[in-house]
Amino acid sequence: MGLFDKLKQFGDDKLNKQKEEGNLFLQENAKEPGVITLPGNIQYQILQPGTGRSPSVQSTIKAHYKGSLLSGAEFDNSFKRGQPFVAPISNLIRGWQQVLPLMQEGSTWKIWIPSDLAYGDRGAGGSIPGGATLVFEIELIEIVS
Repeated sequence: MGLFDKLKQFGDDKLNKQKEEGNLFLQENAKEPGVITLPGNIQYQILQPGTGRSPSVQSTIKAHYKGSLLSGAEFDNSFKRGQPFVAPISNLIRGWQQVLPLMQEGSTWKIWIPSDLAYGDRGAGGSIPGGATLVFEIELIEIVS
């Protein structure tokens, strides 16, 4: 086995370990009170119910969020920046596209997204490894359009 093959094998092992850890976590997390599992193994828990409208996939929303890995390592946090983001739901990762239309304005949910509905095998930037299951706390502030 050459150096390239060894490096590829190491990368594949690391990726498979990330996915396995995510799958095991989601299996156990599904047993927690208040955790709801959707198709595709996305899970959510309502932290604060909302009373406003629910967006569609075609909506543009204004929201705050905190994103982290299962280890708790935070990779982004709009709450800390004090600046919510505005984006069309259709431009977001597939897991968000499935969850946001279920939320109401004013609600805050914790969601767990398996890698295939997040950044997949590639990961994102230097802080989200390939195969990672992601954890988000999302506050849906309003539907902009």
